[in-house]
Amino acid sequence: MDVMPLLLLVAGSAGIAGVARRTPVPAPLLLVAVGLVISYVPGIPHYTLDPQIVLPLVLPPLLYKEGTESSYLDLRAQMRPVGLLSIGYVLFATFAVGWVAYLVVPGLPLTAALVLGAVVAPTDAVAAAAIARRVGLPSRITTILQGESLFNDATAITAYKVALAAAVGAGATWAGGIGEFLRAAVGGVVVGLVLMVPIHWLRTHLKEALLQNTLSLLIPFVAYGVAEQFHGSGVLAVVVVAVYLGHRAWEVDFATRLQEDAVWRMVAFLLESAVFALIGLQLPTVLKGLGAYQGADAAWYAIAVFLVVVVARFVWVYPSAFLPRLLFARIREREENPTWRAGVVTSWAAMRGVVSLAIAFSIPLTVHGGAPFPQRNLILFLTFTTVIGTLVVQGLTLAPLIRLMRFPGRDPQAETLAEANAQAQASRAAERHLDDLLSDERNELPPPLADRLRTVLERRRNAVWERLGQTNPVTGESVDDTYRRLSREMISAEREVFVRLRDHRYIDDEMLRSLLRRLDLEEAAAYREEG
Repeated sequence: MDVMPLLLLVAGSAGIAGVARRTPVPAPLLLVAVGLVISYVPGIPHYTLDPQIVLPLVLPPLLYKEGTESSYLDLRAQMRPVGLLSIGYVLFATFAVGWVAYLVVPGLPLTAALVLGAVVAPTDAVAAAAIARRVGLPSRITTILQGESLFNDATAITAYKVALAAAVGAGATWAGGIGEFLRAAVGGVVVGLVLMVPIHWLRTHLKEALLQNTLSLLIPFVAYGVAEQFHGSGVLAVVVVAVYLGHRAWEVDFATRLQEDAVWRMVAFLLESAVFALIGLQLPTVLKGLGAYQGADAAWYAIAVFLVVVVARFVWVYPSAFLPRLLFARIREREENPTWRAGVVTSWAAMRGVVSLAIAFSIPLTVHGGAPFPQRNLILFLTFTTVIGTLVVQGLTLAPLIRLMRFPGRDPQAETLAEANAQAQASRAAERHLDDLLSDERNELPPPLADRLRTVLERRRNAVWERLGQTNPVTGESVDDTYRRLSREMISAEREVFVRLRDHRYIDDEMLRSLLRRLDLEEAAAYREEG
């Protein structure tokens, strides 16, 4: 196996993603654009997006990462709009796109058109999250978009399987389709519920951070594989497990959390970068074999499908947001009143991504009986143009649109005040607990050490309040900012001494690594306080 193409893909996409961090263009868009440009450069290896790799090996870790960073409480509070988008909208978009494609494209059977509809229906979790975090969307909209993109892949994959069975002549029926959907949904959720508690127990009882992080890397693949083995939705199983583990992450050892965060940031960065680069690199494969559908006709079909995808989103979002409030008083009492601005952003922030392409590439070459799958290459082309169109058109305009909507900005003063109050309550509880511990003769400490513990609590409590105070007129720093900066500089000075002592053979490399790790943990703690 030639590993150079894989190394070029990973290294090149990571480099481009790193460059994107210094530009106003979101990394997914820049990666796709560069992929499109270099796909025809002589000497560039030919990359094929293999659904047998993307769906079971790339999608689970990306969903797991997003799931662990989601808020269970926020998702539960927004479950109705999330459900309407992740289930209702996906099915609506499947039929809307399928019906229009059937009417517009000559010779495209309705069953094949519904396959196209299911393929382009799900929004992309990575693209939505990346842009939402970058532009600072209100938390409610961000939760809805992330929740939708976490769960909608399961709906789309199930709808695709049902439509595909009809297209290849497997005798699919409405009853069978509903049964398939319920089987996949219930099976995926049940597998997730069964796995999440023992996995969490194992995570909290493993004593070595290395073993705990190895388990962490295996979790999404185990959840996905077990659910698929029982014909459930692997996507739902991964999301259920991830949201639960993220909600209970505070129970895991601190060393595990530090290492796990670093490991998953790296894994997600590499996978996301490679995936979006792969999207752009599919252009030669998609254009090859279009056959009779060339030039103006193919362009018109692509524009029509893209417009239906965009319009169908608005057609679904506004009624689903406002009609339930008009019909049910309980919803008006329990849920925040949606605004037309939120509807615009929710409708526009619906980029498609690698899942759509992976599903499209999994369409078989033939139907039952050996005949070619009807217009398979055209479906690939329309999926590709829809993904590119949403990423470029909607992705590039989403941030300006959000600024135009003028959503109420975050109130840093109020957030800092809430943080300070929370820290004050926690510090008081810790002080009371410390007094109880020190009253036990088994925990007796010399007064200076006991005072040091109290000083740590006091500093932690005062640090947040100090951010509300005056800043240094020269540096613009608060007292707490200056404290942390000086602390880091002191750690840096200690680190230089340790290295110099190692170079002069006063200590060996093993001792150096131990001393540096201690300093690294202190610096990491200071960095996390800084946010």
